[in-house]
Amino acid sequence: MVAYIIDGKAIAAAIRAETARQVEVLVRDYNLIPGLAVVRVGEDPASEVYVRNKVRSTQEVGMHSWEHHLPADVSQETLLRKLDKLNEDHAVHGILVQLPLPSHISEEAVIKHIRVEKDVDGFHIENAGKLMTGQEGLFPCTPVGCVMLAKHCFQHRSQGDLSGLHAVVVGRSNIVGKPLSLLLLRENCTVTIAHSRTAHLPELCRTADILVAAVGRPQMIKGDWVKPGAVVIDVGINRIPGEGGKTRLVGDVDFESAKEVAAAITPVPGGVGPMTIACLLANTVKAACLQRSVDYGTL
Repeated sequence: MVAYIIDGKAIAAAIRAETARQVEVLVRDYNLIPGLAVVRVGEDPASEVYVRNKVRSTQEVGMHSWEHHLPADVSQETLLRKLDKLNEDHAVHGILVQLPLPSHISEEAVIKHIRVEKDVDGFHIENAGKLMTGQEGLFPCTPVGCVMLAKHCFQHRSQGDLSGLHAVVVGRSNIVGKPLSLLLLRENCTVTIAHSRTAHLPELCRTADILVAAVGRPQMIKGDWVKPGAVVIDVGINRIPGEGGKTRLVGDVDFESAKEVAAAITPVPGGVGPMTIACLLANTVKAACLQRSVDYGTL
């Protein structure tokens, strides 16, 4: 058996198309154009690429987009004052500060300073609390995208019903592992959170109907860790040496061995990554609706 390769690019394109349709409705019926402001600090090349992609994708679906670039030595106070202005700007419905930040700036302080209703990354402690307690809010984009990918693979079960499936999430970060576990609980999965120090990790992974790798270690999860017929969602993005002195991207899963066992698996790149930006756009529309008292579910 060779796994079905989950096309994250195609699924993300469908989400972006739906978001563009929702924006058209908001413009036509409510005179509302959602707006996303992205703040980048410093000259990190990867962050520059990520931000450029986010700005372009936002504009492509008909939303306003602004990039605010601050120098690497900017003070935390200056950054927070910039966020104050964006918090008060009614044209800005979503604020995203590109992480990581320079070491002299507290990421926690920055995240807490963004108004909860504009927190399209879903990192604010109030949005985290809403996720924990089963309320509606803005939730982290990568975990939301992972759930969508899993549901896509189980369309044969009442249109993506995940009820009763055992999900093992390898990774316990606040950005992916913890919120993803809670989102899967919302889908009525039985969820086990594991990490690099979990005892008997290979055996535990082999019990998973849905196996999510978000541990940050290249190709850590091998094919013989995968239950035959499982769905494997690989969140990892790791750069390792390649041929000719170049580097290449790999996930946290050993793709070549795992695809011989799994029923479906995400590639790296082209799996989870495109979903993150697509879900960011959807979160921005949702944030605009929350701020203008528009029922997001009726768009």
